[in-house]
Amino acid sequence: MTAADESTSANAPEESAAHPRFAEALRELGLGDLIPRVRRFPDATRTAAEAAAAVGCELSQICKSLIFAADGVPVLVLMDGASRVDVELVRRELGAAKVTRAKVELVRETTGYAIGGVPPFGHRSKTRVLADRSLLDHDTVWAAAGTPYAVFPMDPKTLIAHAGGTLVDVREQSR
Repeated sequence: MTAADESTSANAPEESAAHPRFAEALRELGLGDLIPRVRRFPDATRTAAEAAAAVGCELSQICKSLIFAADGVPVLVLMDGASRVDVELVRRELGAAKVTRAKVELVRETTGYAIGGVPPFGHRSKTRVLADRSLLDHDTVWAAAGTPYAVFPMDPKTLIAHAGGTLVDVREQSR
């Protein structure tokens, strides 16, 4: 076994918490040091509420990665876990005629991940990214690491930058 093989096998348990494609994306972005910080839970963290309970953080500290279809074109919206996306605000922001939640197949095809595990970056295809300003209310947010059982922490400005996100206000306001 070579030193490179030993290094790879020594790191394997740490990498198993994140989806392999997401772990590779982290390395490609120079964020390999984040891989050991990915936390895997025995119960699903598919929803923001499940993730917040597992991590032990506020619901708003969860970063949801939601795929919408704007005139049929996928767009990723990053939203804090305590808020809902106002589809009309997304439509206006994009200048689209119609914006809808993406179907399961489009999410998987666009990102390479299943709903409930979509990370904010490291997707199969490049998409436009809108990030709601509410994410900046925290020093650290937690986002999916490619599976419905794993999340990782990151400061929101860095997360938005790596996602290539445009800062917007697309949070549904309470009536």
